[in-house]
Amino acid sequence: MNYPNYISELLEVTYDMWKKGWDEYNGGNVSYRLKKEEILRLKDDLQATNYPIMDKEQTEIQVMEIPHNMVGEYLLITASGSHFRYLHHQPEIDTGIIKLTKRGYQLIAGFKDGKRPTSEIFMHILAHAARLQQDSEQRVVIHNHATNIVLYSLLHQVTSRSLTFDLWSVLTESIVVFPDGIAVLPWEVPGTQTIGELTAKELVDHRLVVWAKHGVLSTGRDYQDCFGLIETADKAAHIALELQRISGKELSKNNILTKENLQAVCKVLHVTGKYL
Repeated sequence: MNYPNYISELLEVTYDMWKKGWDEYNGGNVSYRLKKEEILRLKDDLQATNYPIMDKEQTEIQVMEIPHNMVGEYLLITASGSHFRYLHHQPEIDTGIIKLTKRGYQLIAGFKDGKRPTSEIFMHILAHAARLQQDSEQRVVIHNHATNIVLYSLLHQVTSRSLTFDLWSVLTESIVVFPDGIAVLPWEVPGTQTIGELTAKELVDHRLVVWAKHGVLSTGRDYQDCFGLIETADKAAHIALELQRISGKELSKNNILTKENLQAVCKVLHVTGKYL
């Protein structure tokens, strides 16, 4: 099936995340903010696919007051209850395209069997709104349950500063990939407007946010940008966990990168480490 790139790339990234073990059962959710030209080509791009397009204007489904900079935007978003192991076989069922209104959204296409957007819709809308204020090219929000990051937040009382330094200190590339650090939210009930609002506050100056004892979300200009942020952080968390297990010592007692090492990397590669 010849789907437009923004759908086919979503199918790839959701399956890749499932293969990583980050999206068990119906865990995880993804959204993509369509470009103006993609909106204009919507009917033509989907005409030869199984993706249903609404033939008349749909009733507004109220969610919350939508941030001003997101009203009128179109989001491709995964469905509540979708399984990333199988989503690439039935995107017309497990994803949909919505148009944001002042108080919610209208269904434009997809969700063939009557499914609705992920229960984390609050977070997705608010995350896009927050990052758009920082980067006009912001397009993608990904949430999953990256195993090592979740485990790290269960074993340690992490803060934004402590987690960032721990992950920077064990993998040289970390400070280059996320020099803005990783925000950490204390545990919150998922799927609420509250967790969406708290996340949006952190996204003012971070692209990665860890939900302690739950998962992680990333924001970026494309799917691979978001995937790479989580992949790098999760690998660093794995190295940190293994280093502590093998050495039997707390992380700071091992042969990790020093603050001076990190500053040297930043100087040569022209990045600014948030907490340095």
